Amino acid sequence: MRLSLSVKLNLMFVAIFAIGFVSAGWLARDQLQRTAVEETLQNARVLMASASAAQSYTAEQITPLLQTQMKYGFVSQSVPAYSAVEMLTMLQKDLPNYAYRSTMLDPTNPRDRPTQWEADVIQKLHDKPELSELVQTRDTPSGPTLQIGRPIRIDDAACMECHSTPSRAPKTLIDKYGPNNGFNWQMHQVIGADFVAVPMTVALARADDLLRTFMLSLAVVFGSLLLALNIMIHLLVTRRVRALSRAADEISLGKLDGPDFGSRGNDEIDSLAVSFGRMKTSLVEAFRMIDSHGTDAEVE
Repeated sequence: MRLSLSVKLNLMFVAIFAIGFVSAGWLARDQLQRTAVEETLQNARVLMASASAAQSYTAEQITPLLQTQMKYGFVSQSVPAYSAVEMLTMLQKDLPNYAYRSTMLDPTNPRDRPTQWEADVIQKLHDKPELSELVQTRDTPSGPTLQIGRPIRIDDAACMECHSTPSRAPKTLIDKYGPNNGFNWQMHQVIGADFVAVPMTVALARADDLLRTFMLSLAVVFGSLLLALNIMIHLLVTRRVRALSRAADEISLGKLDGPDFGSRGNDEIDSLAVSFGRMKTSLVEAFRMIDSHGTDAEVE
C-alpha cells in the first residue's frame, strides 16, 4: 500500500498524540484520585475534631454542672462520648452519609459496642500503640466510604471512678446500666476507638468531572495542533515538493521550456529547487550543443 508523505506524517503525529493523550490522562486521573482521597480525609479529620471538641466541652463545662443530679439519677448527657455521638447524629439529618461512633470493647452503654470490623480496628490500635489513627476505605451500599479510627485511652484518673470496679462506680450508673459492662478498664490502655465515616462519592464524582473536562480540552488542543501542523506541512513542504516533482517530470519528458524552479528562501527545499534549476540549465545547454553539432555536420 502506497502512502503519501502527508499520510505518513499524520500517522506519526496521531501515534505521538495518542501516547501523550493516554499518558496525560493516566497521570491526571491518578493525581485527581489522590486529591479526592486527601479531600475526603480532610473532611473526616474535621468531623473527628468536631467530635473531640464536643467531648472536651462536655467534660469541662457540662459534666461538673450535673454532679448534683447524678446523685439521684445517672444523666447520660454527662458522658463526653455520649454528647459527641448525639451532636453528630443530629448532623446526619443534613449529611446522611456521614457517621460518627465512639465504641469500646466493653462499653457501659450497649449501643457503643463495636461491630466485628470495628473490633478488629480497635485490636490493631491496641497492638500498635504508636498508631495515632487508622485510615481505610470500605465499600458501602451508598458507595465507597473513607473511615478513620482513633484510639480511646484512659489517661484521666477521674474516669476510673466509674470504670474500675462495680463497687466504686456510682449507684445511679449501676442502676441504669447494671454491674456487668464497662468495668475493669486499665489506665493508658486502648479500650476503644472513635470512628468517623465520610463518603467519597462526591469527591470522586468531582474528580471524574475534572478528568473529563481535562481530557476533552486536551483532545481539542491535540486536534487543533494536528490541523495546524497539516496546514504548515502543506504550505511549507508538500505543495512545494509537488511543484518540484511536476517540474522534474516535465524535464524528464523533454519539455525544457517550462518555467524556472522557484526559490523564495534558503531552506532545504529551496536548495533542492536551486539544484534542479542548475540541472535544467545544464540540460538546456547540453541539448543546444548537440543541436549545434548536428547542424554543422549536415552543412559539411
